[in-house]
Amino acid sequence: MSAVPATDLDSCASEPIRVPGAIQPHGWLLSVAADGGDVVAWSKNWPELLGDELAAPLAAFAAARRGDWARLVDGEGAMSLGGCELGGRALHLSAHRLGELVHLELEESAADAGARAPIYSLARHVVPLMQRATSVDEVCRIVAVEMKRLTGFGRCLVYRFDGDGHGEVLSEALDDGYASYQGHHFPASDIPAQARALYRLNHLRLIPDANYQPVPVQLADGRSAALSLDLSQAQLRSVSPVHLEYMRNMGTLASMSVSIIVRGELWGLVSCHNHEPRQLSYATRMACEHLGQLLSLQVEAKEENEQVSEQARLRQLTLSIVAHMADSDATLQRLVDEPGPLLRLVRAAGAAVILNDQCWRVGETPDADTVLRLGRWLANRIDEVSSSDRLAHDAPAFASQGMTAAGVLAISISRLHRHYVVWFRPEIVQSITWAGEPAKPAAADGRLHPRRSFASWVEHVRGRSAPWRAAEVHAALELRHALIGIVLRRAEEMAEVAGELGRVNKELEAFSYTVSHDLRAPMRHIAGFVDLVLELDGNSLSDRARRYLTHVKEASAHAGMLVDALLDFSRMGRAALKSGWLDTQLLVDDLIEEHGGRVPGGRIEWTVQQPLPRLWADPVLIQVALRNLISNAVKYSRTRNPARIDISVIDDERGVGLAITDNGVGFQMKYVDKLFGVFQRLHRAEAFEGTGIGLASVRRIVERHGGSIEAYGAPDRGARFSFVLPRPETHHA
Repeated sequence: MSAVPATDLDSCASEPIRVPGAIQPHGWLLSVAADGGDVVAWSKNWPELLGDELAAPLAAFAAARRGDWARLVDGEGAMSLGGCELGGRALHLSAHRLGELVHLELEESAADAGARAPIYSLARHVVPLMQRATSVDEVCRIVAVEMKRLTGFGRCLVYRFDGDGHGEVLSEALDDGYASYQGHHFPASDIPAQARALYRLNHLRLIPDANYQPVPVQLADGRSAALSLDLSQAQLRSVSPVHLEYMRNMGTLASMSVSIIVRGELWGLVSCHNHEPRQLSYATRMACEHLGQLLSLQVEAKEENEQVSEQARLRQLTLSIVAHMADSDATLQRLVDEPGPLLRLVRAAGAAVILNDQCWRVGETPDADTVLRLGRWLANRIDEVSSSDRLAHDAPAFASQGMTAAGVLAISISRLHRHYVVWFRPEIVQSITWAGEPAKPAAADGRLHPRRSFASWVEHVRGRSAPWRAAEVHAALELRHALIGIVLRRAEEMAEVAGELGRVNKELEAFSYTVSHDLRAPMRHIAGFVDLVLELDGNSLSDRARRYLTHVKEASAHAGMLVDALLDFSRMGRAALKSGWLDTQLLVDDLIEEHGGRVPGGRIEWTVQQPLPRLWADPVLIQVALRNLISNAVKYSRTRNPARIDISVIDDERGVGLAITDNGVGFQMKYVDKLFGVFQRLHRAEAFEGTGIGLASVRRIVERHGGSIEAYGAPDRGARFSFVLPRPETHHA
């Protein structure tokens, strides 16, 4: 079947289809040097036209046509050079240039159809129909009908390639007696990658008779042209013997394929089949190729129109999401507050926002632990955007670990942290009808043979979601850019506010330090002069006067305490931290001893979790903080008998710290924000002594260490105060 020696083919994908070394027998090939016009190669059927002595007639023919090929552009495909006569036959001549060679191809010439030529019929009838079509499917239907009318073939299919190279039949026109393939799929192995690449270069291929005997091509020095002469753009190029066997198995003895090229890529094919051999004239073939070009333009235009409309719709959704974010505090978790636009943006069933080890979910999503594992899996896999419609295949670790979604689309918001927005799609069980079982089993002779059956074969595909369209991935990428812009802008605003607050705080600290320092002397003077008056003139004073002076002394003493507390508070914000490892066990034991110790049967029942942790902190400041918290617990539980105070350990993702819990008078949680303010008190001063600065000092100390403090209470049920300090590696990061 081929001029190439029959070898066992491991795969048709490796077959030398561009250099078959042979042509189909319905024409003649002559290859000449583009510069000098010397004859380089010819097909071995030329004696049919010129007799056995070929050298001189071929050279003369080439010389006579040399002026015609001056207009040829390298790689542009065949150009008609009109009619000629050789050996008493009317022939049609076409030529193309590829590299340093010009290839001349001759075929039997058909009569001139004049105004009834296929190209004129195409312009009059088909172009207006295509312009009025509103969808790609409708254009494909029009072309299938017209291509069948032009060629007279029994069946014409229009099909599109998917991302894996499989073909799906979109439209067909057929005569009685031809099997219908509407909606069927053809596996990528039917047209391997190298064949699809050739269809991008040569847009029309005709095989008039699948039973043809190839005509070898020889070089001028007598060698075979097999594996050396590139016939990629030759219309007469011989095709793979595997493909000819495929045609015969399909019941097709004549076929023609026309490429559909959209944005420079092979979008699909128009494929024509006939049960009997069928030849087409050059003019008809050119009309079919032109129809294929028109279809390509229409598909591209309609897809671009759909894409523009879709992008406009998606951009409106993006703007809606961005507007919602701009009206909030701009934290990413706010995305799930308005789930509608977020899910519609990419037609997702669920979405999640992942911020390191936290996540917020909306809609149909996996459980929180699985989402967080997905965030860790994404950490080393995406920079901006990633998508999969078969997650169990792309990430087998999630196949049986609570992953209920089959499709995932994710965008990364940070290069430093695990900050992602992730969309999920559920599994869609697909039933794909193939034109025959896709597998190509090898026969007993060891050679690869095409399948022999094209009966409908249904495959049920699981583990896949609806594919993510390019417009949806692009919309997610646009949202990513918008979110990064919002987060950066808000970060700049917060940094500006933080800088201003820092300046104001420093001024307030300096002011409070100055005022408290300057007030200490007047308070002492007041107390001192009251003592002098009582000592020198006390006997001559009335009881009322002595009582008033006593009130003055007590008030000045209290004012002095407030001034001292305020001075200490201001110093806490000014002094540098001197952090080191602090054993809280010893510190707590000393503070308990200050309040009477753990005396059996005593008024206070102490419960201390063992062992207490070591903290990386300034020991002086932490001692002040703990003394305030433990003293408060003792003070506010002194009305209980017994008073119970519990000191426990906190160790979580935030860091390490302590919690002090009592069974005292407690407080209402609606006032919790006031607890840590300066001079803020929730109880009457007559009932519980104090300056109202203790808890403010505790918060100042904890926050200076980079930690956090929390309070919980209930009236007459006690209170719980806890603080957490970061671990040293976290604090210094």
